[in-house]
This record gives sequence, structure tokens and C-alpha cells, in this order.
Amino acid sequence: MCKESGRLFLVLLMLPLMTARIPEASAAGPAQAGSETAQTSPSSPLPAVLDLKTAQRMALEANPSLGAARARAAQAQERVRQAWSRYLPRLEGSADAAHVRYPENPGTALSLSTFSPITAGLTPKDREDVYHAALNATLTLFDGFQREFALAASRFNEKGGQAAYREAQRLLLAAVADSYFAAQLAQERGVIAEADEAFNQRQLQDARAREALGAGSLSDVLNFQVQVNLARAQKISAAQEYRVALAGLAALMGLAEGTLDERTEVAPLGDVSDALLKRPSVADDIAYALEHRPDILQARFGFQAAQANVGSAKSRFAPSVNLFGTIEGSKANSARMTQDDFGSSVGIAVIVPLFSGGEDVFRVREAQHARREAEHKVQNASVDAVSQVHTAAAQILGAQEQLRLQEANAAIVRQTRDLVAKEYAAGQASLVRLTQAQRDLVQAQSQLAQARIFLENAWVHLHAATGRILEQVDMPDKTP
Repeated sequence: MCKESGRLFLVLLMLPLMTARIPEASAAGPAQAGSETAQTSPSSPLPAVLDLKTAQRMALEANPSLGAARARAAQAQERVRQAWSRYLPRLEGSADAAHVRYPENPGTALSLSTFSPITAGLTPKDREDVYHAALNATLTLFDGFQREFALAASRFNEKGGQAAYREAQRLLLAAVADSYFAAQLAQERGVIAEADEAFNQRQLQDARAREALGAGSLSDVLNFQVQVNLARAQKISAAQEYRVALAGLAALMGLAEGTLDERTEVAPLGDVSDALLKRPSVADDIAYALEHRPDILQARFGFQAAQANVGSAKSRFAPSVNLFGTIEGSKANSARMTQDDFGSSVGIAVIVPLFSGGEDVFRVREAQHARREAEHKVQNASVDAVSQVHTAAAQILGAQEQLRLQEANAAIVRQTRDLVAKEYAAGQASLVRLTQAQRDLVQAQSQLAQARIFLENAWVHLHAATGRILEQVDMPDKTP
């Protein structure tokens, strides 16, 4: 009988190993995300001229916050494996050694079996050493589908973790664009201030020459000197804004140095492309956002996981069936056990929950409330996405009108300044008029640069609002 029980015990151990399926998550490579070493800087060197796409790609490689989101997604994958492990048997081994001192009063209420099953019923000794070893195995055959619901919830949470990682990428790309355009605008303002300084420097030299010949006044010289100083002050302010913007951009890119290399600068403003001037298709953008935006997908997976959790909570009312087996042996005064010292048993246990003080009922209610919360999160994410698409589209339309207006205005102001400069050189225009015309030109050029930057950034915000921004950058091979 002992041998038959031993064979049944071996079958119990081998059955789940022969029938268990390998979790899908274990076949994928993303588990490497948990073991990879954290990077503190991009793997590729900084180029001499940094464009937006390169800055975004390098940020995806080395941003620390994105690395944390990748680690959270890897945690969700491990929870799927944890859920799969509940289909395998539970093995527990135990061993103990005890020094037993028996009572001197033979009429004591404690039986000898209390101390040693081996010496029970025999003439007791004063004391002895008892050694015991056991191997227990338990296999759950049925638990009211609790494992199935737990596995489903963990899978949905895994997909939600991947969507959360994509959402972190989406927000990072938009933040990099904001910092990049801030640096680009500061750079353009520096160029405008430098041109303003050069213009006033030429006027200052001419005023000094006229004064030396007796044809000009000292007030003209001093006025142009003031204008040169003001232009230099604007250059210093623009350079400061540029360095601040680069520091923010470097932080998003994960650069340990805290700023870009001095030999690296952002790309200057280019020509306005036709793509920037086209009209956005709001209906198509909304449809795409509702289907592809990571935060909406994350909320939907969260709702599906909450539904599975409701089923898992309800399964606690169902009975559970467990198959168990035990190999156990004891020996007195010697730790060397042989096969004859061990016995085995195999059985099946049915556990029926009868009353838990209402805990299971409250657990179901909690899961149902969590499902309703997740449903509201899906609705909220969808509403936010639609609102952001409408806002970005409105910003694009306004920026396009502003750009056309500022281009025309800058051309007019430049023409006016050139005419006034010629008139002043010919003695037909006052110094005040020339100074004001130059100031108007600087202001018009600054407004034009701001309008161009705002239009490009508005398109980036639209792509971020729809989720298309994730398709416009070459993603590093680190997606969970």
C-alpha cells in the first residue's frame, strides 16, 4: 500500500508539468527590460546641429522617467507569470529535530504520542532525540475559476502597463518639442538682436564720421550708442534664455552633463513648409485618437481588468477541489532515515466556503465599485483626448493666420525701415523716425519668429493629442 501511494504521489507531481502551458509573456523579449542596466546618457554622440527628431529619439533612449515607466511595464509582465504559477503544484519540504524530555509521572494527561509517534505505546525513556522529515504537494483542481479571472486581470494589466509606457513616451516627445522650440525661439531672438546691433553700429559709425566733419551732432552719436547697447542687452537676454532652454532640453534627453555640449546647437528656423499651412482634419484626428491614444487604451485595459476582478471576487463563493500528497518519516535517536522510515498518502480535499463574516460579499462590492471607477476613467480619457484635439486644431488655425499676417507685416516694416534709413542719410528724415522704424522692424521680426515657432509647436501638440507623434520618431528597441 505504501508503494502504491508513492506512485500516486509521483503522478501528482508530474501531471501539471506535463499539461501546463508556458505563459505567453515568457516567450517575449521584454523581460530583458527588468535586467538591463539603466542608461544615464544617450548611446549616440551629440551632433553639431541638433534637430527635433534627433533630440526626441535621444530622449527616448536615455530619459530616466521613461526608464522608470519601462520598469513598471516589466513588473506587470512578471505579475502575469505569477498568475500562471497558480496552475502548478505547491511543493513544501520540512525537516525538524527535537530533544524530548518525557514526564516522570506516568499518570500525566499527556500521552507519549504527544512527543513522538514512534515511541507511543512503548515504555518511555527519560529523554530522546526525535527527527522528522516530510514532503507535501498540493495541486488545485478547481477554485471557482479564480485562477482564470486572476490571469485575465493580470494580462489586461500587462497591456495597460505597455500602454502606460507608450503614454510616457507620448508625453516625453511633446515635452522635448516644447523645450526644443523654446531654445529655437531664443536662438532666433539672438540672431535678430545681433542684426539690430549691426545696423545701429553702422549708424553709429556714420554719425561719428558726420560729427567729425561738422555735419552731425553729438546727440545723434549718443542716440546710436544707446541703441547699440540696447541691442547688446537683448543679445545677452536671448543667450540666457537659450542656455536655460538647453538645460531643460538636456534634462529631458537624460544628459548627465545637464546641458548640451558647447559645440552643439539647435537647428535654425527653416522655411515654412506646405504641410504646416494645410488645414487639420479634426474628425479624422479625433477618430484616430480614440482608437490609438495610449492613455485611452490604458483606461480600457484597466476597465477590462476591473471586470475580471469582479469575476475573481465572485469565485470565492464557489467550492475548491485540491489534490494532495505527502511523504513523511520520523526516527528516534538517529537522523539517518531509510526508505522503511517513510510513509506516504494521497488524497483529495473539497473546501466549501460557508460563512466569512460578509468579507466575500464586501469584496465583490468593492470590485464592482472599482469597475465603475474604471468605466468613468475610460470616459474621462476619451473626453480629454477629444478636447485636446479640438484645442490643438484651433491653435493651428490661429497660428496660420498669425503667420500670414506677421510675414506681410515684417515685409512692410522692413521696407519702411530701409526707406527711412535712406531718407535719414539724405537729411530728409529725423533721427527719432529712424530709431522708431528700427524698433518696429525688430519687434516685427520677433513676432514673426514667434508665430513660426508657435505654428510648428501647435502641429506637434496636435500629433501628441492624436498619438501620431509616436509614429513620427524612430523608436529605440526598448518597447515593453
